[in-house]
Amino acid sequence: MMKKILFCVAITLLWHILPLHAQNSGWVSLFNGKTLDGWKQMGGQAKYAVEKGAIAGTTVPATPNSFLVTEKEYGDFVLELEVKLPDSATNSGIQLRSHFNPDANDGKGRVYGYQYELDGSARAWTAGIYDEGRRGWLYPLDLNPAAKKAFRQGQYNKVRVECIGNTIKTWINNVPAAYLVDEADASGFIALQVHGIGNSRKPGETIHWRNIRIKTTGITPAAFPAGIYVKNNVPNQLTDYEKANGWKLLFNGSSGEGWRSAKTTSFPEHGWEIKDGALTVLSSHGNESARGGDIITENRYSTFDISFDFRLTPGANSGVKYFVTLSDGNTGSALGLEYQVLDDKLHPDAKMGRDGDRTLASLYDLMTAHKPGNAVHAIGEWNTGRIIVYPDNHVEHYLNGQKVLEYERGSAAFKQLIAISKYKNHENFGLGKEGFILLQDHGDEVSYRSIKIKVSE
Repeated sequence: MMKKILFCVAITLLWHILPLHAQNSGWVSLFNGKTLDGWKQMGGQAKYAVEKGAIAGTTVPATPNSFLVTEKEYGDFVLELEVKLPDSATNSGIQLRSHFNPDANDGKGRVYGYQYELDGSARAWTAGIYDEGRRGWLYPLDLNPAAKKAFRQGQYNKVRVECIGNTIKTWINNVPAAYLVDEADASGFIALQVHGIGNSRKPGETIHWRNIRIKTTGITPAAFPAGIYVKNNVPNQLTDYEKANGWKLLFNGSSGEGWRSAKTTSFPEHGWEIKDGALTVLSSHGNESARGGDIITENRYSTFDISFDFRLTPGANSGVKYFVTLSDGNTGSALGLEYQVLDDKLHPDAKMGRDGDRTLASLYDLMTAHKPGNAVHAIGEWNTGRIIVYPDNHVEHYLNGQKVLEYERGSAAFKQLIAISKYKNHENFGLGKEGFILLQDHGDEVSYRSIKIKVSE
């Protein structure tokens, strides 16, 4: 009997030990807790040292961003560590698959590549993904508001990053945060950033990193819960995760399937071009709907989440309209609530309306988009717009991942905006239960791609 009991105890202990061993197998430490062996400094002159088993990075004045860089480069990996920021004013980051351009900054060089954001400010974008020294924000944490609450100021926070294939996923204190699909870099170094402070802030602020480990073999993607937005930079493609979460492409990259003219039952024969994975309205020298005219989806939508890439030519004007009913009898462009697509600098419409309510990403002629400069990509580059209509009629506009406006469709405030707009004589404007999605032909060349939609329950 005693032997049987001892055998059962041994099996029980083994049952608990084996999963722990399996969980920890394959991990390699990147920091021994005593020295900076395996690391080198690039960029600015911030001070890096070892303090009480942690890497301490301390700000100094009048120096650019500084980076403590791994001597090795990594492709697919899972990275885990703990980090502590000293205060809400400190900004930092962890470079992933990054590189160094020795010719940048007048020969002083520059680190560039993916960055896991560390943001102690009220903006709360820790675990968002930034492209340091290159494209700027790729996944602002406006795209996953629930993750903004996970960071703990003044304490050590657990960071986890997966870089597998063309996918980067991040966590902060075990909360899933960013989901990016991008093909710019397949490998590179890892680095710890001390952000430059110029001469405007007091030096001596110290960031601490510890328990830094990496796994490069035997890795499989960890599951994300349903409902997290994927920023997918592979044109006209959906991941399996997006498909499982109800996302569908509205443009397949090669045909006008799913779209038709706003005035006929077929796709326009002229005025629109499908080439190189883009759906382009061709120029008619600013003459609205003079060639192909507006195109609309074959289906109507009521509550939805839609995102789309768009590329403007200089001085161009277009728009993405929603709740389009085709009941207005308008001889030009069909009417609907409009996400404005516009070159704010060169098109005169940007200076019309009220307080900028005809500028890029605004609710056209009704509400102004408040967008910081880093939310706008240059003319000729691709930008990403997004519109969410919730079941309670709350509506949000995003530009390149940053929320730029929100309103309540049908509210008293909304009706007041209608009353002072160009739509004041259109009864129940924007209040339809459902409507088409429309891409506007305003007479200028504008391209669209990666148009995807998720219908709300």
